[in-house]
Amino acid sequence: MDLIWLIPLIPGIGAAINGLVGIRLFNKAQSATVACASMGIAAVLSLMAFVDLLGLEAREHVVVLANWIPPIPLATANGIGAFEVPWAFRLDPLSGMMILIVSGIGFLIHVYSVSYMDDEPRGAYARYFCYLNLFCFFMLTLVLGANLLVMFVGWEGVGLCSYLLIGFYYEKKSASDAGKKAFLVNRIGDWGFVLAIFFIFFTFGTVDFKAVANIAAEMPIEIAQFGVLSIICLLLFVGATGKSAQIPLYVWLPDAMEGPTPVSALIHAATMVTAGVYMVARNAVLFSHAPMVMEIVAIVGLLTAFVAASIGLVQYDIKRVLAYSTVSQLGYMFLAMGVGAYAVGVFHLMTHAFFKALLFLGSGSVIRAMNHEQDMRRMGGLRAYMPVTFITMLIGSLAIAGIPPLAGFFSKDEILFKTFLSNRVFWGLAVLTAAMTSFYMFRLMSMTFFGNYRGPAWQTENHENETSTDTHGGHGSWHGPHESPRMMTVPLAILAVGAIVAGFVGIPAALGGHNAIEHFLEPSIAVATSEPAAHMSHAGELGLMVLSVLISVSAIGLAYRFYVQRPELAERMRDRWARAHRVLLNKYYVDEFYNATAVRGTMLSAKKLWRFDARVVDGAVNLTGWLTVFSAWLSHLFDKYVVDGLVNLVGWSASESSFSVRRMQTGLIQNYALVMLLGVFVFVSVYFIVN
Repeated sequence: MDLIWLIPLIPGIGAAINGLVGIRLFNKAQSATVACASMGIAAVLSLMAFVDLLGLEAREHVVVLANWIPPIPLATANGIGAFEVPWAFRLDPLSGMMILIVSGIGFLIHVYSVSYMDDEPRGAYARYFCYLNLFCFFMLTLVLGANLLVMFVGWEGVGLCSYLLIGFYYEKKSASDAGKKAFLVNRIGDWGFVLAIFFIFFTFGTVDFKAVANIAAEMPIEIAQFGVLSIICLLLFVGATGKSAQIPLYVWLPDAMEGPTPVSALIHAATMVTAGVYMVARNAVLFSHAPMVMEIVAIVGLLTAFVAASIGLVQYDIKRVLAYSTVSQLGYMFLAMGVGAYAVGVFHLMTHAFFKALLFLGSGSVIRAMNHEQDMRRMGGLRAYMPVTFITMLIGSLAIAGIPPLAGFFSKDEILFKTFLSNRVFWGLAVLTAAMTSFYMFRLMSMTFFGNYRGPAWQTENHENETSTDTHGGHGSWHGPHESPRMMTVPLAILAVGAIVAGFVGIPAALGGHNAIEHFLEPSIAVATSEPAAHMSHAGELGLMVLSVLISVSAIGLAYRFYVQRPELAERMRDRWARAHRVLLNKYYVDEFYNATAVRGTMLSAKKLWRFDARVVDGAVNLTGWLTVFSAWLSHLFDKYVVDGLVNLVGWSASESSFSVRRMQTGLIQNYALVMLLGVFVFVSVYFIVN
């Protein structure tokens, strides 16, 4: 376990090799081998470290690699303290589970990408795998960091990599704009995170997670006041809101679908967007001492889940449906955090990683089969052409809908149960959100795989030789929808298995289980509560489960009826509720509102400042320069005509007078004697006259 630093380092080395050498020299096979091998080694090391962790009684192991920031005297609430930060990694149940998710699912996505990105040029292919490896390096650094600053390095690193990967097709304006949007929105959240780090050091004199938790555990719970712990937690949540796409900073995530589909699966489903949830869970002791902030977390999470799910009901782009589904599921996780069910939120993070990565990769398989078509209105009937993709995506859809015994059932229903114990109104909205989730996911499945084929036509000469009459977007000849190669379907099958069995680690007591994952995470998430936890009988819990499943099944049936059996009903409903449909289709006009206020205001103020700078600041500078030049010119004139004139006058006077005197200097002794004699004569004459 002392070698856990190799887990992030090896993908970092892979990124360096592909970035420095691969882009120039490697062929596609060599670039893919380096990237996949580095992730495979990281996954094996993660599994070995996790197994070793299970054998530790303390369930924690810290590795200090170097004294990163030596002691610096800084002010704290208790006087001058030493700001010292080691570069250290902490392996415990929470980080152990996260490195398995990041490295394991990351490896499968790397393998999937080998085939999916095969159409890219050699240099772009190596660049893509460089970015992918680099992202995994920073994400593994984030989850293994033993203190806030090491986490922050990984935090900023994944933000950089998301910018690079979302804008991978940088020549496409929408992709480059989406990358910049993600980068800028995340900077807003990072502002809150940085301030939180400052406040934490000032309050506790350290930024180590364990030390902060130990000190905070001894502090009173801020029930009736919004004290320093509440301020810290609110700022941490601002950071989590940006990274995990919560209201009001969720707008970057749907646009991030401009990147390659495997990027969506890795960054925006399984890893990066869950970083905010992980950060809140890692600081569970702090949040448990700030109940008012926890209520804010729950409300924001619930609203995000509800709003995103409602938008997903009417979207036609297959990836955007999944994008809003991701935002909604992240809202579920924050709802769990807000009601104090930290372990349950992490449990849902884990199950979500499997079925959402599966759904995104499945959508990539569909998009590739349809020659890069993403509009579900131009699909239909694809289950006949893509049986493996259909079956695996069906498993993922059933899992996210919460149908037993798939993974999503256990984690989603545990969130609903904890929410019911905390707030019945929240529970009602969460159940409604779950119903919408089931509806839009099976709307996606129905429009994509069921009914009649609605895509572009292709012509076949015979059953054995198909030739395309539709190049469809300039991607070359297309021979109709077809199943993806094994390099893509095998990762789908493995993720489908995960979506089936991952939930078994959290079987609740009401179903005869022991909530194993909650007990496993206890050493990492030990929180204080201000009041005894509410309880419910197993029968009541089972009743809530049955109700939730019935609602989900009803929503699935409704979607099947609207989009397979009676598609005219969906069109009739759309026409009847045209205004509501338009609002949802345009995502509540939030982007338009931001463009009209924040973006336009920023651009307008920038132009005003530019004009002020050009006319006032630059004008003052230019005026100063002109005055300097003018005064220098006047000084030049004064110097030339006055100072130099006086000097020249003295010189001229001396020259002229010397000319007259020079005539008297003949060099003849007799002349000088005559002058002397005349002088004596004049002197004597004057003397006698005066006397």
